[in-house]
Amino acid sequence: MYSITPASSKGSPISRKMPSPQPAESTDPSNHGDERVGVAQSCGSGYPIMKHPTPTERAGFETNGYLIIQEFLPPDLVERLREAALSDAGRRRRIEEAGQTRLGMTHLHGKNIRLFYLLEDDPLFLDMVDLPLIMPYVTGLLNEKPHFHASDVILEYGSHGRGPGWHTDGIDAGFRRFGWPIPFLQLKVGYYLSDMSQPGAGNLCVVPGSHNARIPPDETDRQNPELFEGAVQICGPPGTAILFHNALWHTGGPWRARAGG
Repeated sequence: MYSITPASSKGSPISRKMPSPQPAESTDPSNHGDERVGVAQSCGSGYPIMKHPTPTERAGFETNGYLIIQEFLPPDLVERLREAALSDAGRRRRIEEAGQTRLGMTHLHGKNIRLFYLLEDDPLFLDMVDLPLIMPYVTGLLNEKPHFHASDVILEYGSHGRGPGWHTDGIDAGFRRFGWPIPFLQLKVGYYLSDMSQPGAGNLCVVPGSHNARIPPDETDRQNPELFEGAVQICGPPGTAILFHNALWHTGGPWRARAGG
């Protein structure tokens, strides 16, 4: 996640397939992996630096509150990130189960795990902070001098009791003390490291345009395990990048695909 200032305390989305600037067709794979692996923030070197967001991408982001870029990360980088994430998850799980204290924060939910504060865990995570591929989008959408804010990895094999957790990002209940419209102070950047081309695999879910809404989604709707009207699941192949506004309502989605245990 990137911020404009240092922190004090997934209408129709625009979708583009790299490297072509044309909108990508949705994919329909016949197979889906056992687990969902995603990393919020990542990196490398030696990849061509892209131009700033196109007018179409910028308009889509400002209208919907998010931008999808399919196959954004090269396959080799996706595989390296996936291996690093799985290795780190195993190491952190062993530490947590041994009752040892460590820097960072780890949430365990059955086989599922979420890792926070990654930069010291693997050099690849640190490299991802200023990935040349993504920085034109960060500076073009957010600010020419952004600050890195946070990083995490989400690894899921099924719901394991996880219900919907609709929220917006930012302190003070999502910067709501600033009033409406909520200012654009943080840009979340996430990457799919597993095949998420089909819904029902814990995909990121969002409410398009909710970053400009004066009122939040109904509380009853937010507690419903099924998606309410207006909410959508973000689907994409490995390497898909998802960028979204801090005031966009979002959550991890329901599981309908085959779980890995």
